[in-house]
Amino acid sequence: MSSEQSLASTENEERIRRFLAIASHDLQSPLRHIAMYAEILIDDLGDKLDSEQLKSLQTILHKAETAQRLTKALMGFATSMPQVAADEIDLNGLVSEIWAAMESDVIASGATLQHDRLPTIVSDGAIVRIALTNVIANALTHRGSLVPVVTIEAEREAAEVTIRISDNGPGIDPAHQDKIFDAFWKLPQGGLPVGPGLGLTASREILRALGGSIRLERSDAGGSRFAIRLPASRA
Repeated sequence: MSSEQSLASTENEERIRRFLAIASHDLQSPLRHIAMYAEILIDDLGDKLDSEQLKSLQTILHKAETAQRLTKALMGFATSMPQVAADEIDLNGLVSEIWAAMESDVIASGATLQHDRLPTIVSDGAIVRIALTNVIANALTHRGSLVPVVTIEAEREAAEVTIRISDNGPGIDPAHQDKIFDAFWKLPQGGLPVGPGLGLTASREILRALGGSIRLERSDAGGSRFAIRLPASRA
């Protein structure tokens, strides 16, 4: 890498950190208020609501609290002071929660999720959630003409776990495969709005805080497969 490329890479990393720090900080207050008001409504009106209304409020509270944990994790990374937790994570439950949170995209696309029994691991739940969410969301967004099928597998070797997320999409053009982890780069796809292109970049960087990694393992006309590697103890 030339000195110019190295400088550009460093500047990009700083831009990512500034972006994540500002976004995470500014989201904390509204998320805290959403959670607080949802909790107040549940306490005050819980016995007056029907089951669907109560479930909706509980969902709002749960999602707000989850988003708070995620933004705190991102803020820690952005300020170079990541607070890595050691949580017991049931990957089956986590994957189900992530899939449920994408309900609108799942229904719109008719997507299905496939996985065998996944292990329980010990790692940082917020960081693992961010990485899995970004990869699964990309599979639903960058889909081809087929109904999306997302397959998740996990294998343990000693104290290391590898989670593989596969899809049946059109694959990533070889010309673009070395760019997908670049900050602010977005895979071209006609008819879709261009987002910030930070999902995979942020996932890679925060996984490093765990001593983990993410990589594109395969991508062709049959779909793509990403591999997330985590140093994880047995639960």
